[in-house]
Amino acid sequence: MPNNIDLHLHSSFSDGVLSPCQLIDKVKEAGLTVISITDHDNMNAFPEAYEYAKDSGVELIPGVEISTDLDDKEIHLLGYFPDNENEEMIKYLSFFREERLHRARRIINKLKKLGMQISLDDVLDRSKNCTIGRPHIAHTMTALGLVKNFNEAFDRYLGDGAPCYEKKIHVSPHSALKLINEAGGLSFIAHPGFTHESIIMNFIKNGIDGIEVTHPQHNPGQIRFYRGIVNQYCLLESGGSDYHGGVKKDDGNLGKYTVAQPAFEAIKKLLKKKD
Repeated sequence: MPNNIDLHLHSSFSDGVLSPCQLIDKVKEAGLTVISITDHDNMNAFPEAYEYAKDSGVELIPGVEISTDLDDKEIHLLGYFPDNENEEMIKYLSFFREERLHRARRIINKLKKLGMQISLDDVLDRSKNCTIGRPHIAHTMTALGLVKNFNEAFDRYLGDGAPCYEKKIHVSPHSALKLINEAGGLSFIAHPGFTHESIIMNFIKNGIDGIEVTHPQHNPGQIRFYRGIVNQYCLLESGGSDYHGGVKKDDGNLGKYTVAQPAFEAIKKLLKKKD
């Protein structure tokens, strides 16, 4: 049976290039039949895309990627099947949407001090209803001719440690796990290849449901290693392309980084037990 399940995709509601419906068209073209749109700190894509995905023959499961911080290290958690109408989830997403807006304003003020002719309205015009992040500012800088391209915006101005960098506010790992669990979802460590093993063990002790084993940044040895951890601690396995769009490499990753059907069935089986 072909692996046609991708549980890590981003739309234009966070830092992806394509709208939710355009993304559905793209994944269908790539032969994917089960996906999760896991935008950063928001679930706005799901209501918009659900019926379109259903009509397109694509199973869309609700998802979200939440930023957490442990020992001054940023760790992302993937939440699958959370109720997007859960009161605490709504409060959290609203809070972080506002915090991202404040962060964008601080970044833009720093850019202005460096002589950049850019305003928050310029960014909002291009981001529309999205949760604003650094990529939106980078794209705006490129469109305004302030930099040659997206990479220059990050390398010279927006990247970690760059002159206009502003740290993002994170929820604690414990709070993120609690939030996903109480919204009826399952929690996974995203792309653990960016994370120290001790941090992974900390999450396991605190009740993480699974690990994202397959990811474009994981080499074959890492995939075997994380799958071994999953088996050793009886966790669930997830994976996906972490697709954002806009570059050829991303398009090539669609359909290449997937989750096997038995692993996905195990996710759904645990979800039923929680119900």
